[in-house]
Amino acid sequence: QVHLVESGGGLVQPGESLRLSCAASGSFFRITRMNWYRQAPGKKRVLVAASGNDGTTNYPYWLLGRFTISGDYAKNTVYLQMNNLKPEDTAVYFCNVQARLSSESVVVDDYWGQGTQVTVRS
Repeated sequence: QVHLVESGGGLVQPGESLRLSCAASGSFFRITRMNWYRQAPGKKRVLVAASGNDGTTNYPYWLLGRFTISGDYAKNTVYLQMNNLKPEDTAVYFCNVQARLSSESVVVDDYWGQGTQVTVRS
């Protein structure tokens, strides 16, 4: 199993920055992907940043380069640097990890953190 602990959320003003962290622990063989999602009140959960253990990263086009994901696969930790935050970025941000639990299986399982609140307002 994989246990995820997120931190770094909070209340900021428009234009400011925040850095979220997510640390994975537990019994597993290898993490293959580490991602960040967010869910605003009354809306669906959406992907905001994705990373692979091959060094690839992906973002939705509508973020316009304001967010940067950094995956440290040696330390099983992922970060999300969020710059120039806007009120519409207000949401609960979730860490998502895909991991293989055993070297003898190629099955990849999904794990989620508990979420951290990010609020952007004047």
